[in-house]
Amino acid sequence: MLLLPITMSVMGISLLTAVVPRMVEQFGDVPNGAYWVQLLLTMPAIWILLFSPVAGWLADCYGRRRILIVSMFVYALVGAAPTVLDNIYTIIFTRCLVGICESIVMTVTTTMIGDYFRGHAREKWLASQTAVASLAAGLVIIPLGGQLASAFGWRGPFYAYLYSVVLAVGVILFTWEPEKIDHAAEAALEERGRRLYQTIPWARVLGICALTLVGSLMFYGIITQNANALVALGVKDPAAIGHYTMLASLGVPVGTFIYYGAARLHIGLLLCLEFALVGLGFLGMSRATDPAGYTMVAFVNQVGCGLVLPTLLVWATRGLAYRVRGRVTGIWTAVFSIGQFISGITIQFLGASLSGGLMGAFRGLGLLALAVAVAALLSRMLLRPAPAAVPS
Repeated sequence: MLLLPITMSVMGISLLTAVVPRMVEQFGDVPNGAYWVQLLLTMPAIWILLFSPVAGWLADCYGRRRILIVSMFVYALVGAAPTVLDNIYTIIFTRCLVGICESIVMTVTTTMIGDYFRGHAREKWLASQTAVASLAAGLVIIPLGGQLASAFGWRGPFYAYLYSVVLAVGVILFTWEPEKIDHAAEAALEERGRRLYQTIPWARVLGICALTLVGSLMFYGIITQNANALVALGVKDPAAIGHYTMLASLGVPVGTFIYYGAARLHIGLLLCLEFALVGLGFLGMSRATDPAGYTMVAFVNQVGCGLVLPTLLVWATRGLAYRVRGRVTGIWTAVFSIGQFISGITIQFLGASLSGGLMGAFRGLGLLALAVAVAALLSRMLLRPAPAAVPS
C-alpha cells in the first residue's frame, strides 16, 4: 500500500501522452491552445517541485497517515474532474491540485517507509519504489491511457485517476500512524557509535541533493529525448518508437533489483559503479548507428539510473530522526523533480554547444557521468578508514 501510490507520480505525463494531439484539436479555438495543452501536461510536476518541501513539513508537524489519506481522495476527485469540464483554464487549475496531491503522496509514502523499516529492509522497500513506478509507467499506465483514449476520446485517460480511491481504502485498512520516537533506531545506531540526526544536517543534505540533481538530469534526459534520438536513427513509426522505448526503460527495474544485492557496498563504490554504467550508456548512445544497437546501450544507461536513484534516496534518508525525516524527504523529492524541467533545456544547450547535436549532448552527459564516477571512487579511496592494527 505504500509502494503502489508512487505510481500516481508518473501518471501526470505518462497517462496523457496518447491524447495530446486530440487535446490540441479539442482546444484549437483557444488562443495559444497548443501551449496550454503542453502546460497542462507539465503542471503537476511544477507543483511537485514547489510543494514537496511543504508536504514534508506538514508530515513532520501533523503526522503522516491522515494527510496521505486525504490527499489521495482529493487526488481522485481533481484528477478525474476533466471528464466533466470543458474550460481548459479550469482543467489547468485542477492539474495544479493534482500536483500538490502527488507531492504529498510521494513525500509521505517514502517517509512512512523510512518510519516503518530499518536497515537493509528499509533500503529494499525504498528501492522498490523506483521499480514499481518504472514498471507501472511502461507496462500499465501508458498502454492504459491509449486504451481509455480509444474508448472515450480525450477525456478517457482522466478516468484512471479514480483508482486512487482504491489505494486510499488500502492505506486506511493496512497502514498505521508511525511512532514519533525512534527508540529502536536510536538503540541500533548507539551500538555502532552513531546517533540520529535530530535536526536537518544541511551540509550532508545539500551535497546529496547536488548529486541527485545530476542523477535526475540524466534519468529524465533519456525519457525526454529518446523519441528524438530514434527518429534521428531512422525510426518513423510511433509504435516502433514506443517498442524501443519500452525495452530501454526496462533497465530501470533491472537496476533496482540489482541494488537489492549491492546495497551493502560502500556508498562511494556504489556511486562509482552506477555512474559508470550511466556514462558508458550515454557514450554508447552517442555512437549508435541503428535503433537496435541504440536500445541496447540505452538499456545499460537505464540500469545505471535504476541503481543511482534508490542509492541517493536511501543515503539522503539514512540516520534521520522522525522529526526531520519528512522535511528531508520532501527536499530530496523537490530536487529530483527539477531534473524533469532542466533536462530538455540542458540537452538542447549541450547539443548547440557541442558538435553532433543530440548525440553530441549524449556524449557530454556520458563524460560528466564518468567524471562523477571517478570522483566517487577517489572519495572511497581517500576517505577509507585505516585498517585496524594486527596484534603481534
